[in-house]
Amino acid sequence: MSDDRLQPDLRALVRLSAALARGAKHPLEPLLREADRVASVIEVEEALLQSYLFLGYPAALNALGAWRGVTGRGAPAESPGAWPDWSERGPEVCRRVYGRAYPDLRQNIAGISPEMDRWMVVEGYGKVLGRPGLDLWRRECCIVAILVVLGFAPQLRSHLRGALRTGAGVQTVDQVVREASELASDRRASQAREVWREVRLRWEER
Repeated sequence: MSDDRLQPDLRALVRLSAALARGAKHPLEPLLREADRVASVIEVEEALLQSYLFLGYPAALNALGAWRGVTGRGAPAESPGAWPDWSERGPEVCRRVYGRAYPDLRQNIAGISPEMDRWMVVEGYGKVLGRPGLDLWRRECCIVAILVVLGFAPQLRSHLRGALRTGAGVQTVDQVVREASELASDRRASQAREVWREVRLRWEER
């Protein structure tokens, strides 16, 4: 469970995640050095790895390569795991993020594409977001930062709620949105603030 402050390590992970979403428009090296200084190596690795779900393999590979170059650290040993393990873990993790909306989510995504529904749960939540090394609420904060910059309002709304459901405090999420908005375009920052205002209002009215 988080407290309601954005600690230096989480701030570094959030800003790094937002910068990854900016691509070549924002230099990574200073943020990688800051993350290396204040955050755990495992958490930085996990934040960079999970970015491929939202930004693609090229962005994640380039970021991990830059991380290796900045720190001089080699790649860690490959984590164990296989599709059956991820298939079991995925629904549990996805339910934690979506809460009561989980059945509707599965139905809606399957109605668009059964493959995407399966990949989302098994690969996204089972293989990646269910990994150890970075608490789920902290993963969600990093995902929020990426989505603020990308401007995907429906997904941002879901992961703002996911961050709250999995343990992030309201003030923590508020500061995540603020930090990420600094790296977003004016239009997307404004959109993110409005989406967060709606999510926060409904969350506090529960």
